[in-house]
Amino acid sequence: MALHLVQLRDTGGERLVAAIDQGQVRRVEGIESSYALARLALAEGTTLADAARSRLGGAVDLEAARSQRRILAPIDHPDPAHLHLTGTGLTHLGSAEGRDRMHKAAAAGAATDSMRMFLMGVEGGKPGAGAVGVQPEWFYKGDGSCLVGPDAPLAAPEFALDGGEEPEIAGIYLIDDEGRPWRLGFALANEFSDHVTERGNYLWLAHSKLRPAALGAELLTGELPAEIRGTSRILRDGAVLWEKAFLSGEANMSHSLANLEHHHFKYDLFRRPGDVHVHFLGTATLSFADEIETQEGDEFEISAEPFTMPLRNRLVRGESSVPEVRAL
Repeated sequence: MALHLVQLRDTGGERLVAAIDQGQVRRVEGIESSYALARLALAEGTTLADAARSRLGGAVDLEAARSQRRILAPIDHPDPAHLHLTGTGLTHLGSAEGRDRMHKAAAAGAATDSMRMFLMGVEGGKPGAGAVGVQPEWFYKGDGSCLVGPDAPLAAPEFALDGGEEPEIAGIYLIDDEGRPWRLGFALANEFSDHVTERGNYLWLAHSKLRPAALGAELLTGELPAEIRGTSRILRDGAVLWEKAFLSGEANMSHSLANLEHHHFKYDLFRRPGDVHVHFLGTATLSFADEIETQEGDEFEISAEPFTMPLRNRLVRGESSVPEVRAL
């Protein structure tokens, strides 16, 4: 059974890491972050799960921690500038449908770039062992300052046209001292985006992705299940406004995980020793595709096995203004 890691604060505000292992929740003694535990595992030449199991201590009450909002995102970095949020789209079977509808008018009836890229993935996104497949769509979201945890607000900038959920799985990675990427595991994620901006012009996709993103409480160690079934919903004033099942895992993807990882880490920039990467793996399910217009105060809720806790975040509107650039 896979081990899950959770970062949180105790009632005194001190950080700690807990492990969910075979139904028990216990503290990982002497460890204050998943990042520190991963560095220790590399130094010891062991797996992340085994490094945690060798340090298990007393019980941790996760329910109390959650009710008191003491649970953090499952990964971070001592220097947020060394954590990269990136992602890839059109990677899931069915993921082209909503995107294609979004851009069809601009294409005047012709096959859109979205549909062409999706079909390229279907044909060449899962090459044989050792082979390199077609590269996927790729985008940048921000650094560690843009990452929020469960129950924290997701803030749309004051200039945003939309704030919409994207229920996904994110891969979590650490670069070792030799510049080699190591996959720590996976987290449930909301890759929050501005779909109205994207719909205006496909070349604004890069703008639409420069938003915060949320991770669920748990870092799932080991392999990603081939089939993940989950539910994405939006609640407004406590009532369900929209709800839909979503699928992930390689059985539901047009690209293999190995192919997505290859095309991200082939760049030297993304193999800088000590850096952490959170790479969103894509989705085929969006409320925006069903013409849902979110508003401030809406709550996003994403749940899926094998993760034991749902990811919930409330939509808020940012208040910051854009400063004038001055000559120096």
